[in-house]
Amino acid sequence: MKIALGMIAASVMTTGIASAQEIQASDGGDDARKDIVITAARTNLPASALPLTVDVIDRETLSRQVAVSGSVVDAISALLPAFSPTREKITGFGETLRGRSPLYAINGIPQSTPIRDGARDGYTIDPFFIDRVEVIYGSNALQGIGATGGVVNQVTASAPTQNGWSGRTLLQGNSGDDFAGSSLGAKVAGLVTMRSGRFDATGGIAFERRGVFVDGRGRRIGLDGNQSELQDTDSLAFFGRVGVDLSDTARFEVIANRFKLEGNNHYVAVDGNRTLGIPATSRRGETVGQPSTGLAEMVSASLTDGNLMGGAFTLQGFYNRTSDTFAGGILATFQDARIAPAGTLFDQSRNVSRKLGGKISYERAVPEFEALTLTAGFDALIDRTKQDLVQTGRTWVPRTDFRSLAPFGQANLKLFDGIVRVAGGVRYENVRLDIPDYTTLASAGSRAVIGGKPSFNRALWNGGFVLEPVKGIRAYGSYAEGYTIADIGRVLRGISQPDIRIADFLDLTPVISNNREIGFEVKQGPLDASATYYWSSSDLGQVLVRSSDGFFNVARQPIDIEGLELNLAVRTPLPGLKVGTGFSHLGGRTDTNADGILDADLDGANISPDRLNLNLDYSRGRFSARVQGRYYLSRRFEGQPIANDFAGYRLFDAYVAYELSVGRVMLSVQNVGNTDYVTYYSDTQGPTDNARFYTGRGRNFTLSWQAGF
Repeated sequence: MKIALGMIAASVMTTGIASAQEIQASDGGDDARKDIVITAARTNLPASALPLTVDVIDRETLSRQVAVSGSVVDAISALLPAFSPTREKITGFGETLRGRSPLYAINGIPQSTPIRDGARDGYTIDPFFIDRVEVIYGSNALQGIGATGGVVNQVTASAPTQNGWSGRTLLQGNSGDDFAGSSLGAKVAGLVTMRSGRFDATGGIAFERRGVFVDGRGRRIGLDGNQSELQDTDSLAFFGRVGVDLSDTARFEVIANRFKLEGNNHYVAVDGNRTLGIPATSRRGETVGQPSTGLAEMVSASLTDGNLMGGAFTLQGFYNRTSDTFAGGILATFQDARIAPAGTLFDQSRNVSRKLGGKISYERAVPEFEALTLTAGFDALIDRTKQDLVQTGRTWVPRTDFRSLAPFGQANLKLFDGIVRVAGGVRYENVRLDIPDYTTLASAGSRAVIGGKPSFNRALWNGGFVLEPVKGIRAYGSYAEGYTIADIGRVLRGISQPDIRIADFLDLTPVISNNREIGFEVKQGPLDASATYYWSSSDLGQVLVRSSDGFFNVARQPIDIEGLELNLAVRTPLPGLKVGTGFSHLGGRTDTNADGILDADLDGANISPDRLNLNLDYSRGRFSARVQGRYYLSRRFEGQPIANDFAGYRLFDAYVAYELSVGRVMLSVQNVGNTDYVTYYSDTQGPTDNARFYTGRGRNFTLSWQAGF
């Protein structure tokens, strides 16, 4: 099977029909690609020196893709074949990178809420304030907890380098294919920077209003009554930075970000009918309860020195707070006969989390042995999270504290004048949870649970090599361990057995994922190609299992994942024209009955479909354009209900842009063919759930004007 898939993808590449996803750093030259530094990798060495698979989405590529699809998460999903189709909702449950959850970060600061994963960590900053996105593939512990699928690091707008004022603005409007008032949306944003001598400041604001989404047949797309929505929402975001250059190499800066997304409550959900193929939709009406909201606030301070005693020093501290109110319902989980008759109690939940953290690291080449670069550091994180029910004031997940202390060290050795590099390191995690006594909801039996302070210590290793016999041609292999804790909140709120003591509860054991990969890259002249094969395993993994009312529980099961990625991009002889293709094959198995045999495929909530990306880019003078296609291939999930098989679908997007004397105007079209399809998540989950039978977004137009000054 692997050989056949490889031959198919290779034939596509050699025919030149298609186009591997070329996501490169700023100017696109070979040297620029080679020398880019991936800040999320915690090193100043260039990406070519690391045994990792990485992609960088620059600001130009990101802003154009966000104009097409609307968010950073959707942009990444469209550009990277190894990223699953999004749910087209605000929630990220079931959205994976290489079959596991990615860790979203802003300037290296984790946005996740590991104790009670609200799955909104991809929506904590407005994309207008992001200069580039760094994606590190595969399980790793570079940023601590959570990166079992990889790291998605959003690097914010850089500080100005020249004295004076500068900035950029955005005006944008979009509409569904029907151009009805209900589907209209708009965005306005601005960012201003100032520099005077060694001091600089940046400030920005962005406001966006989203209308309802319409599918390929002109129907309103159903509203998610559990996890909340992107459609019919407003978001308001602020960004600020002040910095001072203490010397030619040292800098101190403070960054603040606030992002709030809130539902407008103009529509109510209408169930569909899976048997008849009728999708869920919505109608005009007032939503019960408080509006669903997502609030993220972050402040960070950093001190860096690129030449402190011959090495690079970084010190960073941060505070991060999120408060997410979810849409509610008269759901079985919320019922309590002591409060209201069964089947009548409406409630909704709110997840509140705050994090304090700090990072320190120092990297330098060893004196008298410059070929060896050493990095040492220490990370600390304190997370406090709880989940309450808004309408009745009940505790669903008790206030739980998470504390992580983690020293780490890395080494990178250059041999034979850089033809060979050997890299490796270790991170030692010391983690403790503090869970108080609490009582579960009536739907779980109102069980009294005895709290505790479970802890674990673990050394997480990584190692690899890079072979680069000719500049621009390299092969690499690596092994890396990543870790996360199973969604503690889901585990705690789902306890239904009597006399449970947290200290003895096995399901709090962390998930340790082992990632192995081998890769080959060619970046020479007009050619940019890569091939990567990887396999990942967890002896005690985390599998999301969906309950009848749409909530997920966590099952601890062994997991094996393997995949193949092929990418090709070519600059053609026609000036300004580039073509590319990208292919991802992914397979995953799990043990559902604890007999030691992997007896079933991972389902659509845990793994993405095989996929082929095609794209064609043209840029000449003031004009630029792009057409891209995504082919999501059908899949049968062995060991899962036949009703959850994936039918597959294909989508095409396009944009055209023209540089004016002042700014640039761009027209983007999402789903050019107006394909009518059921989203991957809906097609592979809940075969009897009519409320969450969602179609995907149909043709959508976005007209933008961007200008810099």
